[in-house]
Amino acid sequence: MEEFLTILKDIILPIFIIMGIGFFMQKKFHLNLQTLAKLNIYFLVPGFIFVKLYSTHFSGQLLLHIVAFFIVYVLILFVIGSLTGKLLGFDKGKSTTFSNSVMFFNSGNYGVPVNDLVFKSDPLAMSIQVIVLTLQNIFLFSYGIFSLQSVNIGKMQALLGYFKMPVLYAMLAGVILNITHVPLPSFVWVPANYIADAMIAIALITLGAQVAQLRLSAGLSSVYFSLIIRLIIGPIIALGIIYLFQMKGTAAQALFIASAMPTSVNSSVIAQEYNNYPTFAAQIVLFSTLFSTITVTAVIYLSRILFG
Repeated sequence: MEEFLTILKDIILPIFIIMGIGFFMQKKFHLNLQTLAKLNIYFLVPGFIFVKLYSTHFSGQLLLHIVAFFIVYVLILFVIGSLTGKLLGFDKGKSTTFSNSVMFFNSGNYGVPVNDLVFKSDPLAMSIQVIVLTLQNIFLFSYGIFSLQSVNIGKMQALLGYFKMPVLYAMLAGVILNITHVPLPSFVWVPANYIADAMIAIALITLGAQVAQLRLSAGLSSVYFSLIIRLIIGPIIALGIIYLFQMKGTAAQALFIASAMPTSVNSSVIAQEYNNYPTFAAQIVLFSTLFSTITVTAVIYLSRILFG
């Protein structure tokens, strides 16, 4: 019970405080949600990804293991999400948003604090979390945007549109400068960190503003299917992959916990940006974050028994 309350106080409560600010600001000032979404996608997220890719250090072997885990994990979730969307009779746009909600999980403003709390700032555990976070952002802002755009403008135009996204060039710059060990002058590095630090707060403000416009009485049954897949089936799948790859110790524990995170705030942000069932996406993020207080705590407990 003490650990449960600690997680609730140190991780969930700060998230809901910022969301609450966004909620009340939307009610009072009627914020432009499209502008907030653009601010996230074209400014804050590229800065965040660049800083993380440039500053993270990890071994090649560990990276390969995590990349392999991530690819298998996401592919399985994609198949489950797509099949569930068809069984529920969703159109192409809603099915895409549904699949994204189960594939994209909150590795940043939720996963990083959880990792830090569980592993007490263990550098190995945190490096694993940062790799997962980076892979999530690469995938979210490549396939995630491509899938939403292709619903309305076709696959080729969506692919060409992705090359106009600053996220792509932020990723390339971060990786290249990291590998080549190019030092950045302070007048570049300082503002880059300011931008990265602002990403989480603005993303949560955007989500809170979206929540302020929700009508929670409609269509919640389909939201529940997303919650079950993301919060319960997702960690079970991850556990199976961990045993399949024969992973042990801190690496296994960190990946198992990372897989239990609720739906990514940014999946709601891009749904808002491309106007693809944004209310549905925001409902999923809200309830996923809420119910994860129970499921994430359970996964942390299990991870200590299985891999501690």
